[in-house]
Amino acid sequence: MGQGEVPQLVLDINGQTWTLDPNRTYWLGRNPQADVVLTDDRISWNHASLTHDGGVWWLQDQNSTNGIWQGGTRQAHVRALPGVEVRLGNAQDGPRLRFTDGAPQPATPAGGGAGAGADLHGAQTSYYQPGRTPLHGTPAMAQQAGYQVPGQQQPQGTAYPQGAPYPQGGPQQGGYPQPGQYPQGPGGGIPAQGGPAGGRQTIIRDLAGGRPTRIGRALDNDLVVADLSVSRYHAELRALADGYEIVDLGSHNGTYVNGQPVQRAKLGPNDTLAVGHSSFRLVGNRLEEFVDTGEVSFSARGLTVTVKHRGQPKNLLEGVTFGVPQRSLVAVIGPSGSGKSTLLRALTGNRPADQGDVLYDGRNLYRDYAELRSRIGLVPQDDILHSQLTVRTALRYAAKLRFPGDTDAAERNRRVEEVLNELGLAHRADNKITALSGGQRKRVSVALELLTKPSLIFLDEPTSGLDPGLDKQVMEMLRSLADDGRTIAVVTHSVANLDICDHLLVMAPGGKVAYFGPPQDALPFFGHDDWADVFQDFDRYPDYDWAGRYRGSEHYQVYSADLESVAPQNHGIGMGQQVVPPKPQSWGSQLGTLVRRYFAVIAADRGFLALTVALPLVMGVLSLAIPADYGLAPAPEGRNNIDAIYVLLVLAIGTCFTGAANSVRELVKERVIYQRERATGLSRSAYMMSKVLVLGLITAVQAVLLGVVGLIGRDMPEEGLVLPSQPYLEILLVVVLLSFTSMMLGLVISALVETSERTMPLLVLVAIVQVIFAGVIIELHDRPGIEQLAWLAPARWAVAAQSATIDMSALRPPSENGPDPLWEHSAGIWFLDVTVLLVIAAVCGFVVVRMLRRHEPEVMRSR
Repeated sequence: MGQGEVPQLVLDINGQTWTLDPNRTYWLGRNPQADVVLTDDRISWNHASLTHDGGVWWLQDQNSTNGIWQGGTRQAHVRALPGVEVRLGNAQDGPRLRFTDGAPQPATPAGGGAGAGADLHGAQTSYYQPGRTPLHGTPAMAQQAGYQVPGQQQPQGTAYPQGAPYPQGGPQQGGYPQPGQYPQGPGGGIPAQGGPAGGRQTIIRDLAGGRPTRIGRALDNDLVVADLSVSRYHAELRALADGYEIVDLGSHNGTYVNGQPVQRAKLGPNDTLAVGHSSFRLVGNRLEEFVDTGEVSFSARGLTVTVKHRGQPKNLLEGVTFGVPQRSLVAVIGPSGSGKSTLLRALTGNRPADQGDVLYDGRNLYRDYAELRSRIGLVPQDDILHSQLTVRTALRYAAKLRFPGDTDAAERNRRVEEVLNELGLAHRADNKITALSGGQRKRVSVALELLTKPSLIFLDEPTSGLDPGLDKQVMEMLRSLADDGRTIAVVTHSVANLDICDHLLVMAPGGKVAYFGPPQDALPFFGHDDWADVFQDFDRYPDYDWAGRYRGSEHYQVYSADLESVAPQNHGIGMGQQVVPPKPQSWGSQLGTLVRRYFAVIAADRGFLALTVALPLVMGVLSLAIPADYGLAPAPEGRNNIDAIYVLLVLAIGTCFTGAANSVRELVKERVIYQRERATGLSRSAYMMSKVLVLGLITAVQAVLLGVVGLIGRDMPEEGLVLPSQPYLEILLVVVLLSFTSMMLGLVISALVETSERTMPLLVLVAIVQVIFAGVIIELHDRPGIEQLAWLAPARWAVAAQSATIDMSALRPPSENGPDPLWEHSAGIWFLDVTVLLVIAAVCGFVVVRMLRRHEPEVMRSR
């Protein structure tokens, strides 16, 4: 070694190696622009750095969450010498880093330690060639592909990407790397692959031997994908005589070929296989992998949405075209009625445009919605979490619903903690969401979407109702998210912090684009110094061709002309409905999570709990105000017990009111939450059943309390009809069934209304209807029309069943039309009354399920 020369140091991560240049610093982390990208979820965004200082290499912790570990001890910095080994993120099974002096090292076997990659069939290194995508693979693969291999003579004039870590034995220029020029090493469960810009990292995997290649999250797979949206054993690639086929292994989020979910499909060289955020393509007997790192472009092309208005077509959007580069923050503003909300639904696929394309990194979102939906986050204007829960608890339940059923609690909780740290919510994690400020609640909603690592995040009015300081905080948070490698689009009425954004889209009335370009050019474009004047112009000149003015500008030529040069596709709203995306979990697993979460929400709401206990007790006490000397039993011979029917009426009305009051707001208050969870794969029937089970149990307990208090001390007939020795229990059973049916009727109201405020008038109306049609105040039999209408009232059948039990026809004087046939003292009539009561409950359940469908993203509605 000559005077002044620095000893050679080589970084080895699970078989991939880099010769380190002492003239520069290397960054390691999950950041796609790091020099060495590690995709393990335990690795921080910027986890560590490698720096040469004073003749010594140092591995420095950059305030990472899970640290650097050497010999089981966490270290702030480690002296990097040949032979030193450390782990990142976890002392036992985190990604392993080894430093050598460049001498040949034995290849790390597949699965050799957690954090190792898939079966790489030999040590893998990064190889470069001018004008070509960096290749990561074995020397044989590199030679076959025409790349320069270490040990061979480098051709004269070979160029290397500025700032990229160079392959072993090659020269390197210093300087900070630029986007798209990052060859990356492995980490976590899969090798992190270097590749072209555009949000994809690339690696070539050898499928040598023709043996099946199993793909999944577990470390014993042949191809490990460290993505929580991927099942442990997700799919298997099998060799055929004339090619390969992919077989789904019962994965939760599905296996996709060319954007469509498949169970088994043959793969050709032009087919794209997608598993989680990774896509694969066959290249001979090798598999080329692309990992969606989040840096993706996004564009809308010719979006038009048309509805019928008074029998005439009306455009809510008309020819909207714009493109958003990767890692950008774009704001959408415009006056009321300019189509901002419609545009948001079209961009997210919730309501596909009637005409036009939405392109995710060049792929049609509507066509491939089943696959791409998990890569798009949507934060509505209203909070999408249960505010009664703590931040950490709410996120854990959300993670349980969104991640595959085979994801264990430790994996989910680790991801939740990462998101809390990333958004600065760790110190608020144990606070109830209701106790947070408006800006912090919006951060929690964003945190929910970040759980699944979406590449695109859309926000609807995130600063609505916030003061200027919180408004700026939220916009700065969005700026940070975009800088971290995501594309963010925000619909807003606030114009105070538009300068933070990269691009601004201004919508004119009629759903047309009035401007798209840099925010600083927008006001000069409109010839004003204030946005209020711009919006006033929209009102003053409603017939002015704002879109035509924009199309004649330089901004249009720079930002939109190329997109409009390709004609958009025509398709109906049904596009994307033909394939129902798979659910992330089984129906039973979703139901169990929903039930547990619902109980947790109720337990955290002390006011609701107090009302739940007090309401049936109060209604039961009110029924005691009816003076019934003989209770529900026959009076002495020659006398009538006319008060018995009024006892049953008050008992029925109290039961109906209590049951309906429990559920009348449950669906409408969670509508935004349901819509978002449904878009991510929530089962409609599982959601409905969770409400039925939890509310049904609460309602049944309330009914028992109400019945016991309302019947306490009252005389009973000696025998019942179906429970001969227990007429009291027979009456109490009908009270429970009436309460359950009323609860189902309350769910119908909740699914019908648009706001919670409208539920109370309907609840009062339902109670009055029960009074009128119970068959007590007015006689219903032998009155055509009214009698049939009364069949829809649950109280009619409940009072009739109880009247049959106590033989009401014999307790009161005969009426003009004779005894009510539904009160006949027979077991057959009792079963008829109870059966109809249950049928009404079942019909209500069916109606609720159908009405829930109206509030779902249109692409999620089954035909």
